[in-house]
Amino acid sequence: MGKSDELQMNQENLADAWRQTLPETLNSADRSRVLPDESDSKSLRVTIDTAGHQMYSFDFKVTYVDSREVRVELVDVEKDKVSVDERGEIIQELIQDYTRHLHECAQALQRLTHV
Repeated sequence: MGKSDELQMNQENLADAWRQTLPETLNSADRSRVLPDESDSKSLRVTIDTAGHQMYSFDFKVTYVDSREVRVELVDVEKDKVSVDERGEIIQELIQDYTRHLHECAQALQRLTHV
């Protein structure tokens, strides 16, 4: 894997592209926020707030391994602004769901990230 397969986009443009595309891969009622990761130029911080009365908020770190592949890591899950144990079944399902959506978003953006 040569250098040519590294991510070429700058972080701010990447975050913008994610802001535009991610809502299309999520359930329409879910809310998302995308910010550049200040400590890592190849990473974004993505927060997804679940729709409905559960009021869960999921923080993910999305890191570009190369121009196409992302690694998605769960940073934190909060409910009503308090951290919760993410091992519960419902939360695990949501994490898997959102992880899949994040990968879908990265795939949708390959036309921009993979030159």
